[in-house]
Amino acid sequence: MTIPIVQVSFKEKTKFQSYLKRAKSNLLEATNIVLPIIKDVEQNGDKAVLQYTEKFDEVKLKQFVFEVKNLEVNIPQEVQEAFLKAKENIEAFHSLQIPRFQETIIHGNRLGFKFTPVDSVAVYAPGGKAFYPSSVLMGVIPAKLAGVNNISLVTPPEKNGELNPVLLYVAKICGVNNIITVGGAQAIAAVAFGTESIPKVDFVVGPGNRYVTAAKTYLASIGEIGIESPAGPSEVLIVADEFANPMWLACDMLSQAEHGEDSIAILATNSIELAKKVSEEIEKALKERPKRYEMKSNSIYKNSAIFVFPNIEECIYFSNEFAPEHLEIQTQTYKEDFEKIRHAGSVFLGEYSPVAMGDYISGTNHILPTAGMSRVYSSLGVDTFLKRVTYQEIQKDSLVQLYPYVKIMSEMEGLDEEHGTSVKVRTI
Repeated sequence: MTIPIVQVSFKEKTKFQSYLKRAKSNLLEATNIVLPIIKDVEQNGDKAVLQYTEKFDEVKLKQFVFEVKNLEVNIPQEVQEAFLKAKENIEAFHSLQIPRFQETIIHGNRLGFKFTPVDSVAVYAPGGKAFYPSSVLMGVIPAKLAGVNNISLVTPPEKNGELNPVLLYVAKICGVNNIITVGGAQAIAAVAFGTESIPKVDFVVGPGNRYVTAAKTYLASIGEIGIESPAGPSEVLIVADEFANPMWLACDMLSQAEHGEDSIAILATNSIELAKKVSEEIEKALKERPKRYEMKSNSIYKNSAIFVFPNIEECIYFSNEFAPEHLEIQTQTYKEDFEKIRHAGSVFLGEYSPVAMGDYISGTNHILPTAGMSRVYSSLGVDTFLKRVTYQEIQKDSLVQLYPYVKIMSEMEGLDEEHGTSVKVRTI
């Protein structure tokens, strides 16, 4: 079995339509499964949380909320240094995103806007097959820069019931207030509603399985929490010309496949020779690096593909239609090609910019919109946790001058009796 190689023109959409729609996890099915859990946690609080943790994680918890400042942690120095360097870079990049209030005078009136942070945030860090302390950095640092004071880290419990020391260390250096060792849909419900032990939060961010995603999406839809964006399987699209390194491309595709068997890795190129070489390199790598073989091979053979278009311009067209979570551009003209990109979560330019750099250390955020949602959502950032509050201070002279327009507009809408009057009485 090999990765599919499809020679196609952009006009022949039927050949890649299924990839544009991509096989998203069945959110409706997952929602139906998590709804009883959500309702149970809402009604029974800690009792329900403990029952589901024992059922799904096979851990009987005695304590599941920990105040970070009271905990000590000891991990190897080189691990500390790695996460401290990542923290430094992520803070430096995200500091650029901090907005400033602005003010102006329009028709004699003072108008402006300021930004205020949400009060509380929960950052979800997966457990089990996925272990991502880097996601703690990505979720917490922008929230802290936005001014969020109450941040909880939510993560499934370790089998021994203890806190993972790396997660604890990252939580401490980032300024997390509490660690809640509960996972799955029950964790999202617990922080959405609050329980006897678990504090309620206003906003939840971070990756998770389809049940976590279903819980987040449902609870956001009924106004219990805010979320960064609906999430699906992780994905990468690589646009590459005939000069790209096939072994490097294969590595980048497999690094995405390493996330999970439902991950998607697409190569769009103008070279059939490159396509064949990349396919060969993927087969070679799967044999040489068999760790997580089943997961990687399922991702590559079932969800991924190599598309050979007539030219790079059509590869760019395809990319904008696909709207990928991660986009790598490995062409000789990558700067010019990047100018044509409209929809992508995060873009990696040139042959020395693999997605893994953004996942860990470069400074950009790896919590990104998936499944084509980069058409309407952005990467997680400082503004994710901010609300724009507008204000105005109206002067009497301006109010008198503008009232005739208010009168006409309020009469047109049938609201002159109160809307119009509320302005008119101030002109007398």
